[in-house]
Amino acid sequence: MDVFDAVRTVLAVRSYKEKPVPRDIIRRIVEAGRLTGSSMNGQPWHFVVVEDRDTLRQLGRLARSGPYIAQASLAVVVAIEKTRYAVSDASRAIQSMILTAWSEGVGSNWVGFLGLTEVKPLLGIPDDLDVLAILPFGYPAQALGRGKKRRKPLSQVAYRERFGHPFE
Repeated sequence: MDVFDAVRTVLAVRSYKEKPVPRDIIRRIVEAGRLTGSSMNGQPWHFVVVEDRDTLRQLGRLARSGPYIAQASLAVVVAIEKTRYAVSDASRAIQSMILTAWSEGVGSNWVGFLGLTEVKPLLGIPDDLDVLAILPFGYPAQALGRGKKRRKPLSQVAYRERFGHPFE
């Protein structure tokens, strides 16, 4: 899938088939995060790949907005160093992982936003790091309408040269 098609069609997936994601695809997903650019090449991220079913269930209980993590094939927990650009840099890495997965037919969604301190002892994440997000991954349980998004028209969010000048 071409990059623009992945961006155009990616949707949040919160329900997954009981089908494992092959190791080579998992590696590509994590590599996509690792290869993402970061401010001053700081790479302030750490990725914990979780496939153990019991641990996935525990993550689903700990993340209030993501109980569906429990049914995912795997999750990537994104921990960040406490640096100025870490949230921005890791957010870029998260999007790279989500788009890479989507291009392989694997769905995901961003769960949580900081404040996931209970996850740290579960996965042995050091105290000097923060858990930014949990990304469950799996094959979508139902067919999704690719590209059917409700977004503002380009004319409401993009301008030419100066704010308010139509982008045509």
